[in-house]
Amino acid sequence: MKVISYEKFGSATEVLQAQEIELQKPRQGEVVVKLKYSGVNPSDAKARAGNRPGVIRPEYSLVVPNSDGSGVIEEVGSNLDKSLIGKRVWVRNGQWKRPFGTAAEYITIAVENIVEMPSKMTFQEGATMGIPGLTAAHGIFGTGEVIGKTLLISGGGGAVGHLAIQLAKWGGAKVIATGSKSSAGSILNFGADYFFDYSSDKLVSQINEVVPDGVDRVIEVEFGLNLNWIHNVLKPNGTIAVFGSAKEMNPIIPFGPYLFKAIKIDIFLIYILPIKERKIAINYLHSAYEQKALKPKIDSIFKLEDCDKAHDRTLTKGRKGAVLLEI
Repeated sequence: MKVISYEKFGSATEVLQAQEIELQKPRQGEVVVKLKYSGVNPSDAKARAGNRPGVIRPEYSLVVPNSDGSGVIEEVGSNLDKSLIGKRVWVRNGQWKRPFGTAAEYITIAVENIVEMPSKMTFQEGATMGIPGLTAAHGIFGTGEVIGKTLLISGGGGAVGHLAIQLAKWGGAKVIATGSKSSAGSILNFGADYFFDYSSDKLVSQINEVVPDGVDRVIEVEFGLNLNWIHNVLKPNGTIAVFGSAKEMNPIIPFGPYLFKAIKIDIFLIYILPIKERKIAINYLHSAYEQKALKPKIDSIFKLEDCDKAHDRTLTKGRKGAVLLEI
């Protein structure tokens, strides 16, 4: 089968290469999915570049990147029901703690890492459900329902942020979202009640003006950059759901203000989300989609052989929505 792979860390154009490798037969508990799309996320590009803390070389001699995808089951392991064959599914954790991800014509993967898609969900949309979708759903609903609550979503124009806005509104919350000036229109179109430029030196006063009692929950993509002001807009006993801090990986927390508001910091990594929480997040995603309250936005689609361009695009500032590979 045709795959895109790398053997060492480096820039996308330097290390990604197309080649043919043998398709692995499914073992017990595994399925073979003929892929239609591969989801390309910033974490995939950063892993390929060697930007994960403490990692100095690839864990495997050959790596096929990308963790998300969508396709059709073509073969199952001997202990699995053959009725699974032909099911339309989305794929998660394709290249998490394993060498062969979704930048390929096929993937052989544990059945627990596939999810049957709602009947009207497209393959393009399915390929966004893994990292972006599950992160958004758990970020919004990780501590329960949000009806009547006020949420602040950081990076509302991104692949996670635009889904989080839609899920929060569907869940009955008031939504404040931050982003770049150029993303204001799309963020409001996604359903945010208020938009504020994340770079404004008046950001705290602007948020406090529209919600003087404070926000209940923050969904935060850049914790290290924003932790010095978030406590000023949170209610006492509020929560910060943190899924990223790429620009400042060693933040120093101003403990006093956090202590005297009893602010909870909920750091989560979607790859290792416990099964119970993952099933809850999937249910929220699919329910919102089936009720036409969730519409993933696709920024760009590249051919498989242009995986390097897709990796560069997913790290581009101002990207609006998901980046995909068409297989």
